[in-house]
Amino acid sequence: MKNNYKEIIALVKKKNIISRTIIMLIGVMILALNYNIFLLNNNLVVGGTSGLAVILKALWNIPPAEFIFISGLILIIVSFIFIGKEQTGRTIVGAIIYPIFIKVTTPIATTIIPHVTFDSLFLSAIVGGLLFGLANGLIYKTGFSTGGSDVIIQILNKYLKIPTGKSVFFTYIVIICAGVFVFGINTMLYSIIVLIISSNIIDRILIGISDSKMFFIYTRKTKEIEKFIINELQSGVTIFDAEGGFSRNKKKMIMCVVPTRDYYLFKESILLIDSNAFFIVTDCYEVSGGVKRSNLPFI
Repeated sequence: MKNNYKEIIALVKKKNIISRTIIMLIGVMILALNYNIFLLNNNLVVGGTSGLAVILKALWNIPPAEFIFISGLILIIVSFIFIGKEQTGRTIVGAIIYPIFIKVTTPIATTIIPHVTFDSLFLSAIVGGLLFGLANGLIYKTGFSTGGSDVIIQILNKYLKIPTGKSVFFTYIVIICAGVFVFGINTMLYSIIVLIISSNIIDRILIGISDSKMFFIYTRKTKEIEKFIINELQSGVTIFDAEGGFSRNKKKMIMCVVPTRDYYLFKESILLIDSNAFFIVTDCYEVSGGVKRSNLPFI
């Protein structure tokens, strides 16, 4: 039976909707508090409409929550026109709730700020980056978004064929550079620190921390290594048919996942079996199904 991909996507969107919504709301709350306490309070311009709001507040005292709300509504309309309702749907809730939370948490932030003021802007940038990454990671992991510059990024990606990574970089850098003319070069550098820290935190939340290594091994002693992995390590192994790009010789490629802490001993064991073995090692963020061991027996 032919798969109905729209139904599959609809089912995914409905899956765990209550728990996902709660996590999203927690993420938006952290994002709003962090914005008021560490970003806005220290004039850290971290891209997006919230970054523009920091600049506009400093120049003309425009309330950030109101600016983010209005610009968010405008970008939702733009998103409906240029991206479509399906892509826009996941940004609506966040785009409306985020500025409301900024407004609601402003009095809370005013009370907290005297107790969390650091002597160094560098420390504020680190904490702000950690919380910014944590909040966005929670929001993105649930499939939601706070809208804003995300809409611009999707438009650049769709119509100008600019990769998402470059679109994010371009959009954020333009806004951060605009902040230079208002707050100076030092503040810009601290804003970049926030971005670097937050992007790494977001990645860790979305894909996790690599606790395993995936080995792709080419060896002339395929059977010996296969038996070693299965019998001695009691771990699963997959054998691929491969062909040399230059020689066109038919080969066998072994794939195996091992815990990161056992990387060295596993690699050296393979080299003892075949000193000429060629292998590629990459991070493995999730292993589901199959046969695997949490510990190698010789550790």
